[in-house]
Amino acid sequence: MYFDKPFLHQASFNKRLKTTGGRYHLSSHQLDFNPAILDVYDEEVLIGIIKHELCHYHLHIENRGYKHKEKEFKELLKQVDGLRFTPQLREPPERKVYLIECSKCKKTFQRKKRLNLSKYRCQCGGKLHYLSK
Repeated sequence: MYFDKPFLHQASFNKRLKTTGGRYHLSSHQLDFNPAILDVYDEEVLIGIIKHELCHYHLHIENRGYKHKEKEFKELLKQVDGLRFTPQLREPPERKVYLIECSKCKKTFQRKKRLNLSKYRCQCGGKLHYLSK
């Protein structure tokens, strides 16, 4: 309908897809879609994902630029008004933040990764310890 070309292969829902909305298989030309999209978003988002995967399909069949970074793909996707990216399906996990304090000068530091504090000292030479874990 949007491409004025026939789709001659198989499309199906694949429950194993977790983070992506859809997938185009280069070897078999099959399309897979994530059924969880319909649980979180409306039909319009699914249609946008289908258009995205069909852009891969039709460009690959015609031996044209079917990859995300290629100009032909971007132009066709814009032409059919497909989604460039799949919206997030789940909330990202909360990142832990470690607060470290110097026992001498009371300066505090924030770290994303945990450190072995016996190996490090503050700039003033004081020992470091965790405020929260």
